Amino acid sequence: MQRPAWALVAAALACITPAAARADEAADLAQIRQQIQQMKQEYETRIRALEQRLSDAEAKAGKAEQQASDAKQDATQAQASARQVAQQQRGNAFNPPISMILQGRYANLSQDPATYRIGGFIPSGGQVDPGKRGMGLAESEVVFSATADPYFSGTLIASLAPDGGIDVENGYLETNSLSDGWTLKAGRFFSKIGYQNEQHSHAWDFIDAPLPYRAFVGGQLADDGVQAKWVAPTDLLVELGAEAGRGRSFPGNDRDKNGAALGTLFGHVGGDVGVSQSWRAGLSYLRTSPDGRAYDDGGVTDAFTGRSSLWLADAVWKWAPNGNPYYRNFKLQGEYFRRTENGTLTYDTAGAPLPGAYASSQSGWYGQAVYQFLPRWRVGLRYDRLDPGNTSIGQVDAGLLPASDFPLLAPYTPTLQTAMVDYSPSEFSRLRLQLARDKSRPDATDNQIFLQYILSLGTHGAHTW
Repeated sequence: MQRPAWALVAAALACITPAAARADEAADLAQIRQQIQQMKQEYETRIRALEQRLSDAEAKAGKAEQQASDAKQDATQAQASARQVAQQQRGNAFNPPISMILQGRYANLSQDPATYRIGGFIPSGGQVDPGKRGMGLAESEVVFSATADPYFSGTLIASLAPDGGIDVENGYLETNSLSDGWTLKAGRFFSKIGYQNEQHSHAWDFIDAPLPYRAFVGGQLADDGVQAKWVAPTDLLVELGAEAGRGRSFPGNDRDKNGAALGTLFGHVGGDVGVSQSWRAGLSYLRTSPDGRAYDDGGVTDAFTGRSSLWLADAVWKWAPNGNPYYRNFKLQGEYFRRTENGTLTYDTAGAPLPGAYASSQSGWYGQAVYQFLPRWRVGLRYDRLDPGNTSIGQVDAGLLPASDFPLLAPYTPTLQTAMVDYSPSEFSRLRLQLARDKSRPDATDNQIFLQYILSLGTHGAHTW
């Protein structure tokens, strides 16, 4: 029996439908499996990343722990080293740092240094002459300096004379921890009057002291006493101070007296002009009362008793490109002195003493310029001049003695012209050639040629240029 066509179509559709359904289910299953695989891979990736982060964190923690351990060990070692250094310092408490300054020179002088004098001025008694002719050892120094405790430092400088003998040039204590800019010093020290006075001779720009220093303070003023100094807490340098001393050296004289025979006041101001220039200026005052200050005048011993007052003005200007003086620098320096003395001048104290009134007003100045044109080479010029001013001698004014009995006080204007060139192989050595035309004597000109060497041995504080 033949089936109708619609029956055949229905039978075909019935067969096709299950097959299609099965095909769809297979596709879905494959898709689900693929998604599960992708999720598994993503989770594995994330797990590996988390495991790596955990590993890195553990490594960093271990490194930090090691660093902390190392730091603790270093601190322990540092403490041990500090204790060892402290023990060594305590063990070396009587072995402070030592340095030496060694100086030598050659002098060619046209006049006999034994006849040296500064015409028109009472001799100072200091080492103001040009020294011996020929080759010789100059004054040298041995320096002991150390901090005693948080409160004080101490310095002792022994001067070794070329002909033998040892003198205490400086020996003082200085405070370390005073507040508000104050510093106190006690002992023997160079006064802070002026600019050059507090510098040691090996730090000078020329071999010798200028004429005003020789005539008015015996070359350099050092005394036994106390000093108080205050530096203002400002950008501009403001330094004020005072000193009280024994008055043992010119213009005073050493004598048996309680209290202070010499007093000084000083003030300095200074600052920078841009980055390449700086300046400083100052004013100082000194007063002392010599008693029987004796000197030889033409074979006769005279002596002055009274009051001596000295005003001193100083100024210095410095230039160095960009503030660096190593390659090139220039310094201009000058000081002006004015002294008045009033009292009694006794003629011939060793014979028939004849006292009389004495008064004088005298002055002097110097100016110098030093130029470093290469890192180790410098040249310099200096001009010194003294003015005898007005001097009144009672015995002469009263007609008791002629002026010729006081030959050193005859009016005269001394001058000194100096040129130098020096070479410093290092910061510890210097070689210098100096030429000078000295007209300190009224009756002769001394043409001078000097050669000098300076060596710094051991630890030594730096000097300003």
